[in-house]
Amino acid sequence: MDSFGRCADIRSRLLRRRSPRSVAGQVFLLQVALVVLLVACAVAALVLQSQRAGGEEAKRRSIAVAQTFAHSPGILSALRAPEPSKVLQPLTEQGRRSAGVDFIVVMDTRGIRYTHPQPDRIGERFVGRIEPSLTGRVHTESVHGPLGHEVQATVPVRSGEGTVVALVSAGLKVTTVTSGVARQLPLILGAGAAGLALATAGTALVGRRLRRQTHNLRPSEMTRMYEHHDTVLHSVREGVLIVGADGRLLLMNDEAALLLDLPPDAEGRLVTELPGLPRGIRELLTSGRQATEEVHLAGERLLAVSQRPAGRGGGTVVALRDSTELRALSGRAEMARQRLKLLYDAGLGIGDSLDVTRTAEELAQIAVPRFADFVTVDLVDAVLQGEEPTGTGTGMRRTAVKGVREDHPFNEVGSLISFVPSTPHARGLGTGRSELVPDLATATGLRLQDAERVGRIEACGIHSMISVPIQARGITLGVAVFWRSRRPEPFDEEELSLAEELVARAALSIDNARRYTREHTLAVALQRSLLPRALPEQSALEVAFRYLPAQSGVSGDWFDVIPLPGGRVALVVGDVVGHGLHAAATMGRLRTAVHNFSTLDLPPDELLSRLDDLVGRIDQDESDTDRDSGVVGATCLYAVYDPVERRCAMARAGHLAPAVVGPDGDVTFADVPAGLPLGLGGMPYQAAELELAEGTQLVLYTDGLIEDRAWDLGVGMDMLRETLAGHRDRSPDEHCRAVVEGLLHGRPKDDVAVLVARTLATPDDRVADWDVPSDPAAVAGMRAAVTRKLDEWDLSELSYGTELVLSELITNAIRHGSPPIHVRLLRDRTLICEVSDGTSTSPHLRYAATTEEGGRGLFLVSQVADHWGTRYTPQGKVIWAEQALPTRDVPPAHRAGPPGQRRPERSVHEANAHTAG
Repeated sequence: MDSFGRCADIRSRLLRRRSPRSVAGQVFLLQVALVVLLVACAVAALVLQSQRAGGEEAKRRSIAVAQTFAHSPGILSALRAPEPSKVLQPLTEQGRRSAGVDFIVVMDTRGIRYTHPQPDRIGERFVGRIEPSLTGRVHTESVHGPLGHEVQATVPVRSGEGTVVALVSAGLKVTTVTSGVARQLPLILGAGAAGLALATAGTALVGRRLRRQTHNLRPSEMTRMYEHHDTVLHSVREGVLIVGADGRLLLMNDEAALLLDLPPDAEGRLVTELPGLPRGIRELLTSGRQATEEVHLAGERLLAVSQRPAGRGGGTVVALRDSTELRALSGRAEMARQRLKLLYDAGLGIGDSLDVTRTAEELAQIAVPRFADFVTVDLVDAVLQGEEPTGTGTGMRRTAVKGVREDHPFNEVGSLISFVPSTPHARGLGTGRSELVPDLATATGLRLQDAERVGRIEACGIHSMISVPIQARGITLGVAVFWRSRRPEPFDEEELSLAEELVARAALSIDNARRYTREHTLAVALQRSLLPRALPEQSALEVAFRYLPAQSGVSGDWFDVIPLPGGRVALVVGDVVGHGLHAAATMGRLRTAVHNFSTLDLPPDELLSRLDDLVGRIDQDESDTDRDSGVVGATCLYAVYDPVERRCAMARAGHLAPAVVGPDGDVTFADVPAGLPLGLGGMPYQAAELELAEGTQLVLYTDGLIEDRAWDLGVGMDMLRETLAGHRDRSPDEHCRAVVEGLLHGRPKDDVAVLVARTLATPDDRVADWDVPSDPAAVAGMRAAVTRKLDEWDLSELSYGTELVLSELITNAIRHGSPPIHVRLLRDRTLICEVSDGTSTSPHLRYAATTEEGGRGLFLVSQVADHWGTRYTPQGKVIWAEQALPTRDVPPAHRAGPPGQRRPERSVHEANAHTAG
């Protein structure tokens, strides 16, 4: 401390009784400095005066010479001469030398020189102003001319009539003027040096006499007088005490006497005898120990006391500082720091989840207990749904409650509260301004709302509240209320500002979460509208599926089950890389395209080829408008299962191979050639055909199921195999549940689609087929055979329509097709008639003219059958037609799903197929 240093120095000087510095020497130096300053000022004044006098003398001389020459006889005649310069040049040079000037220049009224000391300058324009002289005046000026810096005077030369016919300028160089001053400088400096020497000698004599006079003064008295009283007692704003080794108070300043309330005669008395000295300070002063910033109470003051040894003479030096205001200021600074830390933590801890409810809970958690003892957050119902609040209603949903006690007296989370207009909540919603209620007893609006609840609130000790509307982008989203119970003082205006700042930071996050909720809801709604809500009824497969959206929102994973003619079923699983609305929309386009291509009853490899061409055209069309809107990284697996032949044909475009779970529980991955992802083009796709025993389960999935940053793809496929293997009795729904629970933990980072299908086989007694000779006479025999089979199946009422359909189809095959001709009758959920031949020509339905004998066969087929169509095979084509079975003939297992099973997304779907033509 500086005060300790000064006090120790004073004490040391008092003990040494000697002065370290001579006052006479200080006075001597001061007088020498004053003399030097006066001499310097005098020299400067003489130099300036000499320069000014020289300048005035130069002007006067220049004017006199110029006027003399301008009025000299013969100058007018010389000017009229044919060559004035020859006459005037010798005259001006002779006059210049005799007058003691540096130049005399004669010029005409345009400023063209007739004469000059430098002959080569004759004929050039004069340097200076001639306008004043042309009006008849004498003009003096300082210019930079041919001779350097010059002082010159210009006068007019008048004719007999008084007209100015020429000008004469005379002048001197500045160096000529200053040379005179320079010649006088040695005299001036000599006089100054003599004066300085005389002043120095006199000052030395005076200083010597002063030292002799002050030599008899006591140094301790001078030190005490000047240094202690002037510096310590009047300058230092700290109390200073010097205590001797014997415990007596040797010195105190005014500040110490004020802080300790010491009497004026305290110096010289024992510390133990001083009246009113606080006990703690008395013990410290008598102990002699060192102390640093010890806090002691002196009356209503908090004193910070420090004590150090005084030096070799013994004793101590004590410094006292009043820290009462400092403590209060530091308390306010600490409070400000805590509030800034609260706002900083709020910026980091609120709004990370993009969930409206979670963000409201984070606001309450940040504020309790650092700012308030209880916090309630109420939001408008529309905000929780992601919508923008409309109207001025005061009904809000309690979204978050947080307090220092679990048994809070407030409405529970989720309750809908309609605030009366006089409550602070409703007023804040209406005006958009915060409300401070220092005393809860004055909140009549809350009592009108619910007097019983307000009583329970007050019973918990809550006495003050702040209501802050939650506003963002000009929209009022709700209200946050802060309640205080543990601290006795109410909320104040500064805390109101802090609450508003805290809510303002949370409001933006709540609004962002609201907008995200709205966009996410729209995206999920779009995605769910594009995915199958329930699987179609069919009898070829028992199907179950799971779909789990990613954490970051919707994606492009999709699946489908599509019934095909002949009791067959197509299974589709696809994935569009990316997230968001564009991925979902692209998924919908691909799913629709697969549905459209499946109506053509194309083989899997050919369907993927057409889908690849379609994706390529989509990318090409959209690349011109938005380079980011194309289909990037779309994959697809398409499989067709025939329950009659128990065979499954499949092809894949960059997708993962499906898992095949045999009836014995063994798991393999289908060996299907992996084609390029959709849209890349250039390479054909290859199909693989598997023969599946009844009860075999196909597991189709997307990469989100087995891919993870913690392991590679092979590890994920091994985990899938282990999850599926060894469970021969599991149903497809149980397999779906086991796979999701075994491979996924929580909500996945990518969309996951799982489709599990158990194969069923069509019984042999529900299938009848015949080879037909290529002879029109064979049609009658086929009608009889089909009628017998329908009678056997108890479907006699369908005989007429079936005979008509088969007659037309067989006749067309015989007339327009080629052998072999084959007929198959399939009893499923419908009665299916199929006629195949060896050609690929497809019949077309048309209207026959009244004069045509043929062309009405397919028209009759379309009228009798519910659906009909054509599909192509490697051997030719198949024309098929469907008729609905009587209700009594539909097997119970085909009329509805298994008992107790539902048809939503997560249910098992099992039914006989309703085929589409």
